[in-house]
Amino acid sequence: MEFHPVLWIYSLIQWVLDKLLSPTPPPPKATLGRPRIAIIGAGLTGVSSASHCVGHGFDVTIFEAGGEKSVGGIWSRVNNTSGLQIHSIMYRFHPSVKWSAGYPDRQQIVSQITQLWKRYGLQERTKFNTRVTSARQDTSGRWTINNSPSFGYFDGILAAVGTCGDPKIPHMPNQEAFKGEIFHSSGLDGKTAAGKKVLIVGGGASAVEALEFVVHTDAASTSVLARSEKWIIPRNVFVDGLLALNIFGQETIFSWIPETLLRMFFYRDLEDLAPDSEGLFTETPMVNSDIFHQIRDHNAEWLRGDIIGFTENGIRFRQRAKGVPKGGPGREIEVMGDMVIMATGYQRPSLSFLPDEVLQEPYQPPKWYLRKAIFPRNPFPKQTTFHITEYVVRLYSMRWRDNANARKTTEVFPPGHMSVCANNCTYVNAIGTVGNYHIGIYTRLLLMFLVDPLARPQEYWMKRWIDMTSYLKSHAPTGAFDFFTYSELIYWFMFCIAVNPFRWKWAPFVFLGIGDALPKDIVSRENQIRNGLGMKKRYHE
Repeated sequence: MEFHPVLWIYSLIQWVLDKLLSPTPPPPKATLGRPRIAIIGAGLTGVSSASHCVGHGFDVTIFEAGGEKSVGGIWSRVNNTSGLQIHSIMYRFHPSVKWSAGYPDRQQIVSQITQLWKRYGLQERTKFNTRVTSARQDTSGRWTINNSPSFGYFDGILAAVGTCGDPKIPHMPNQEAFKGEIFHSSGLDGKTAAGKKVLIVGGGASAVEALEFVVHTDAASTSVLARSEKWIIPRNVFVDGLLALNIFGQETIFSWIPETLLRMFFYRDLEDLAPDSEGLFTETPMVNSDIFHQIRDHNAEWLRGDIIGFTENGIRFRQRAKGVPKGGPGREIEVMGDMVIMATGYQRPSLSFLPDEVLQEPYQPPKWYLRKAIFPRNPFPKQTTFHITEYVVRLYSMRWRDNANARKTTEVFPPGHMSVCANNCTYVNAIGTVGNYHIGIYTRLLLMFLVDPLARPQEYWMKRWIDMTSYLKSHAPTGAFDFFTYSELIYWFMFCIAVNPFRWKWAPFVFLGIGDALPKDIVSRENQIRNGLGMKKRYHE
């Protein structure tokens, strides 16, 4: 095997991270302690979160709606040709993960998730073919799943249902008249586009993957029919990392710099495909370096516009000029094809199994605690003053609780239910990654809240945090909560620990997964003092 010094260094870094940061797997058949966590979903996030819990001595049960082949979540269901669009160094969902390539394919990703699941003995702690329809908390703070005590009682709930559920397959006008084949982009295994005129409906990440499949199976021609414009950034770890360093998590007065550089050096002669009115930091960009090569080599064309309906031999399409909004005027054409791939994405899984009070206004998801907020350009107007600690938040002259733009974001702890963590299943747009160290950080925050009464946020202050971040995001160009960057997320993690002195002892554990024995010993001593003062020790408030 040829020696690659870069890959060798990458392997060495991964080995060091594993030795330093991976929690020790429990012995087989080990009896683990409380708090006990119910984890909903056996995808990447669920398996990673469960491994962190058992590695630190806390018991878990994973509930998975599918069978054992569902381990890996969405990665267990996508095409074999699918793979990471971002570099694997940004997809380290557990310290023990060891990638052998910069951009691993679907099989290697599923393999890493499955190995992690087995390494931490999660086979015996997973309930397959068990769809969770309800999670309810009794008066003593214990949770039951599907109203069945047979599963046992739990101290916390970690929802890891992800953002990609069943394929989204819209029915379009006159679709039944089309004489060719129609497939969803998730069902391309075993299919071929050789010699065919292929039409790809959609302009997001699914369309990019479908385009790669089509081009590499020798299609006669390929047309991507995109309704909206999205930024495309190169498949380059340094570029992607630099963009994720925008700590404000939104468009700023300096955003024109990366946008101009992308137009000049990446889009070049295809600048017409770059968004005209949407900034780079407003929506999740597509990460791909091959797509422009295919267009320049005339292997594919990218058309902007709206679908009118199917014909026998293709699709009627209203092609719009750059800058014309969706549904606006354009030139009607018939795009000929004999194979259509619906790159229309996936349905978002529901959180309806959580209690009704978690989902009620005005603090329904996404208005939950520990959000990834976005600072406005002028975050501190003169009429508003801030003095921020965990217990002092004064916001004068504001009425942001019912902000109509507060639609979707990445909050994870519902007010009044700090024993619930919705990990990786409420975010919308970002520059960063869903499969990195934040999975462990969120999991360890949940454990900290359950173990340490003095570190827990109270309902009142959870709501004040939400009001505060709602205010900070009220002037964001995307609305309220539609976008974040990874550096912004890390900032909020640090802020969460810093504002409460009782959380300081947990910092090494929360951020790195080390030193859990010391804070638990301190908590034990604190509980002795609390009990001596007649204060009850509880896992829940």
